[in-house]
Amino acid sequence: MRLLYAFIAGGLFGAGLFVSGMTDTAKVQGWLDVFGDWDPTLAFVMGGAIIPMAIAWRLVPGRRPLVGGAFPAPQDPKVSRNLVLGSTMFGAGWGLAGLCPGPSIASLSYGGVWHWVFAVAMLAGMALAPMLRVKLDRAVPAE
Repeated sequence: MRLLYAFIAGGLFGAGLFVSGMTDTAKVQGWLDVFGDWDPTLAFVMGGAIIPMAIAWRLVPGRRPLVGGAFPAPQDPKVSRNLVLGSTMFGAGWGLAGLCPGPSIASLSYGGVWHWVFAVAMLAGMALAPMLRVKLDRAVPAE
């Protein structure tokens, strides 16, 4: 049953990415181009994601997921070096390519070599990030 729920949730997520335009690199880059031909429509996508999740997190305490396990505990709101570096790298990649992890996987179905090049580079970055983090933590210990 858990796999069925995951399949339904993943399908709904992918459909939402497609309908919202998040898999269209030109639309995403238009959102980021605030000094040029700015496209504000992705603000509705953000609102459509942030508002329901804010409500859902308020309802989580004292509840359990339908398919077992537990909801994750809230994370420490402290701004850390890892958060700043990770956010900066994510934002740079998103701005340059117009894709982030979810939409990049969804865009593989479009065909074309560049979606695959991005996905492979993204997966390589995900694989290398933990090693880079260990080296950074050794070189400059986090406070």
